[in-house]
Amino acid sequence: MTDRVCGRLFKRVRPAAGKSGKRKVRFVGVLAAAAFSLQAIIALAADPKKPEALLAYGARIIGDDARTRVVIDFDRQPSFSVHYIANPERIVVDLPATAFGFQAKDLAARGLFKDIRYGTMDEGSARIVLSAVKPVKLATAKVQADEDGRGYRLVLDAEMTGKEEFAALVKAQSWSDPADRPQPANAMPAPEAAKPGDFIIAVDAGHGGIDTGAIGVDTKTEEKQVTLAFAKALTDRLNREHGIKAFLTRSEDEFLSLAERVQIARQNHAGLFISLHADTLKQKDIRGATVYTISDKASDKLAADLAERENLSDQIAGKETAAEPPEVADILLDLTRRETQAFSISLAESVLGSFKDQISTINNPHRHAGFQVLRAPDVPSILLELGFLSNAEDEKLLLDEKWRVKIAELLTDAVKRYRSSVVANGG
Repeated sequence: MTDRVCGRLFKRVRPAAGKSGKRKVRFVGVLAAAAFSLQAIIALAADPKKPEALLAYGARIIGDDARTRVVIDFDRQPSFSVHYIANPERIVVDLPATAFGFQAKDLAARGLFKDIRYGTMDEGSARIVLSAVKPVKLATAKVQADEDGRGYRLVLDAEMTGKEEFAALVKAQSWSDPADRPQPANAMPAPEAAKPGDFIIAVDAGHGGIDTGAIGVDTKTEEKQVTLAFAKALTDRLNREHGIKAFLTRSEDEFLSLAERVQIARQNHAGLFISLHADTLKQKDIRGATVYTISDKASDKLAADLAERENLSDQIAGKETAAEPPEVADILLDLTRRETQAFSISLAESVLGSFKDQISTINNPHRHAGFQVLRAPDVPSILLELGFLSNAEDEKLLLDEKWRVKIAELLTDAVKRYRSSVVANGG
């Protein structure tokens, strides 16, 4: 399949010979996009059973704070749908499975948009989320063939509008979020060959799909790639232990809502939930690991800020999540505190005990805040910041396979000690 994908890319480059200077420049741009599309090619070729994904090989954005145009080039004609979400104002463009092969700077936010995200939602869909500076509407949303007839472009013309008109657009629409589609029973990941009495652990790779997470200061590596690599290493290591069965909440580059991650752990009867992250901070000199547990009150500003950012994951993906009434949120937090918080704290202390003199940690490495992903009322849970992609030294370690193996070994030791203490206390 790789040959077919490459053919689709370079098929667009050959006609450059003998064309006008303008046309040559255009095809050179396609070739440049191809050079930056290795990840997209790998993703397209990874599973020959999947439907062939669209390739978005180019993008551009122009305009000001009154009108802004977004254009995205595709190798084939895309189907698409447009939806509006309020609080904050966003335009969501849903696409079939799509590999995005252009550079991030080609679609950097400007004009009416303060943030633009794009990526996979699930196996069969992708999404573009345009976060607006002010209420906005699309005056034009269309697909048209390229002049040379060899591809298609999606054209979105946005213009400013009033709050009332935007609210009317939101109210008038009817749409189904791909991330909320019912999944067949066998679609949820489950531990392999789990036996009665096995200690089951959900290993959660933070971010994924359209939600890239943080970006490395030097290599520009995306957090979602780092967390998935660590999650796989940890799961493999845990599964070598007798009586322990670990599974991944996500095994691919796909988006999962925070609620879905919690539900996957609960549906598979997990006795532990470990969520892995590698964030960034404005203070580039801060480095080291941190372990977080849930609390309705943050231990400090750093923990509060981090929880706020992590809890925006659903919003980044353009999900219209209904807010829980305050009294429901209080009940959930109270249940978590009474039934599982003590166990979560015990796990956090066990992890930090394993890391002592082995892994660098920040000051006061056990912190707490209101992380949505730690809200399972019956599953002890921690969020582990492996390090910070904003720190050059941490970034090198986060991309080091030997360091990854070391972390997996130390975390496995921590889990074993935690399990032994729970069993000894009759748990």
